[in-house]
Amino acid sequence: MQSKSIILVISSLVVSASLCSLNFADQTSTEQAVKPANTLPDAFLIGADISWLPQQEAQGRCFSVAGVECDLLKILKEHHFNAIRLRIFVDPTVPGGYSSNGFCGLEASVAMARRVKAEGLQFLLDFHYNDTWADPAHQKKPAAWRDLDFAGLTNAVLRYTRDTLTEFKRQNLTPDIVQVGNEISNGLLWPDGKSDDFDQLSALLAAGIRGVRETTPSAKIMLHLAWGGQNEKSRWFLDNAMKRGLDFDLIGQSYYPRWHGTLEDLKANLTDLAARYRQGIIVVEYSTPHVREVNEIVRFLPGRKGLGTFIWEPTHPAHGNLFDREGRALPALQEYLTLFSAPLAPK
Repeated sequence: MQSKSIILVISSLVVSASLCSLNFADQTSTEQAVKPANTLPDAFLIGADISWLPQQEAQGRCFSVAGVECDLLKILKEHHFNAIRLRIFVDPTVPGGYSSNGFCGLEASVAMARRVKAEGLQFLLDFHYNDTWADPAHQKKPAAWRDLDFAGLTNAVLRYTRDTLTEFKRQNLTPDIVQVGNEISNGLLWPDGKSDDFDQLSALLAAGIRGVRETTPSAKIMLHLAWGGQNEKSRWFLDNAMKRGLDFDLIGQSYYPRWHGTLEDLKANLTDLAARYRQGIIVVEYSTPHVREVNEIVRFLPGRKGLGTFIWEPTHPAHGNLFDREGRALPALQEYLTLFSAPLAPK
């Protein structure tokens, strides 16, 4: 344990020194450096959802490692992160929406995607299909779609997905992965898309999938469940999706022990899903203190089906995952520097 602590301290100092030497490009050179995405890399994805970052920066929040202040994206990259997830809302400025300032709307998301691509990081775009949070307990329609009949709602999903991705593509910011819905275990766009009417849910998902395929065929499509440790429920959803011919590439899962069981439950579920379905698997939301364990479980799934992980909002003070309330890196961040140097023995 003592030698490991010494290694982590040295690693922190090396990273800090590296960060000190970085030259930040101006906006013009950043835009010139952006290139369109093609396919996912062979490397395991070490990702983070940092959608709150623009709001934090607007409030004056800065981030540092061992006393050295630096752009958060550069800090994460130096700690072996290679992918970023960004959520997007239909119109966050409406009454009751996510942000009157437009955070996580199209314009703000494009600006963040430009920063992500400029750092050479993979980019996952997470469609919530709402004006604010969508999760297993909240899947409301956006205000502009509330009075549409089902045919109109399905068309709205298609048009919105297509138009949004066309704008990202126009600016050479094509996502590498697209989530069609966020934590859709119980459906989306309620009440029309509740999972107890899987035919209607499937039609809405198919519209979103079509919007991705028509505009950004290089992007991998993910269906995201919030059942990291619930095998029976996961299989029920995925079997229904397969039965209706939904065309997707990745199974996403959230894993928070409070709701999704033990690490053993997570491993058992993902191992079964890896053997049962053709899609790759990503734990697209998790948090500390199980950084190493979650990553090792996914990395060692059979058939090399485990493609990566994304820690959820590690900079937000309410979560305190990798940075404290002052933006200072916590010891958990250093775990990523040696994440796979001494892997856990597969059970």
